[in-house]
Amino acid sequence: MIEIDQLRKQYRAPDGKVVEVLKGISLTVPPASITAVVGPSGAGKSTLAKCISLLEQPSSGSIRVNGEDLSRLSGEALRRERRAIGTVFQSSALLQRKTAWENVALPLEWLGVVPAEIKRHVGQLLESVGLNDKADYYPAQLSGGQRQRVGIARALALKPSVLLADEATSGLDPQATSSILTLLKQLRDQFGLSIILITHEMDVVRRAADALAEIRDGQLLQQGSLSELLAQPDSRLGQQLFPLQPLDAAGDILLQLTYGDRPLATDWISQISQHYQLQIDLLAAHVEQVGERLAGRMRIAVRFTRRPVSQPALIQHLYQLGINAQAIEVRAALQEAG
Repeated sequence: MIEIDQLRKQYRAPDGKVVEVLKGISLTVPPASITAVVGPSGAGKSTLAKCISLLEQPSSGSIRVNGEDLSRLSGEALRRERRAIGTVFQSSALLQRKTAWENVALPLEWLGVVPAEIKRHVGQLLESVGLNDKADYYPAQLSGGQRQRVGIARALALKPSVLLADEATSGLDPQATSSILTLLKQLRDQFGLSIILITHEMDVVRRAADALAEIRDGQLLQQGSLSELLAQPDSRLGQQLFPLQPLDAAGDILLQLTYGDRPLATDWISQISQHYQLQIDLLAAHVEQVGERLAGRMRIAVRFTRRPVSQPALIQHLYQLGINAQAIEVRAALQEAG
């Protein structure tokens, strides 16, 4: 587990002014889970990554890995404890004159591990990332996705409990990206890793993350499980993950619906339509499988064919069917009727 509490990072600009890049970031990633950190360029994601990997020392706050506060350590104690954090960079950062096997073995050689143990462990790591048949290949002989797999294997060489993936899929083709995301999920489950996935790609978040945090201007604006954020009608992150194109349509009530945090009645359209004698027009929708549940975000127009229906009663009925509803527009006569 990694626990980041009130993390701050300040720099002194050339003109002497103090610039605060991280402004009290608090984030917890439990074992065997993937938390994606998103935000625009300049939000502080790269600085956060450097502080988590302890390539840079935070100005204040704490970074606890399995209860140990690494931000308070220095020297040999810091070097020893930072082995608990493995880092995968945007570029695989492999040594071009060393084979895949030699690149993965490097951290173990620096640590002074005996050759027999290195041979056994490196073989296991290459097998876990699906590259045991590429052990003698040089980076130039590997594809971008394969090089990134070698980088992941090297990051796992010292048996970390936290894996930091900093834009690990950026620049990869869709097939390689899919392969890396599948691998990260497998490693999460196999080793019980706490994985922090820093990315700007919302497709990557939808396909791999268990939880999500948004950083803007050095501040943590919103965080939560993916299913919870998708199910909140007013969640900006949910809107970014499942974007909907606006579409004008007439109706007695225009609703925005979200679901994914609770079991869903898949026949909800027919249930609502028959119960209230109304017509539902689907204006826009984005539906995907997220984890073990179906998650969706949609806009519908509701037309009453016989008699008006109370908006609160309709929204409450939808909630009972596993759907969160928010009225976008209600005809004036219906607003007066409640």
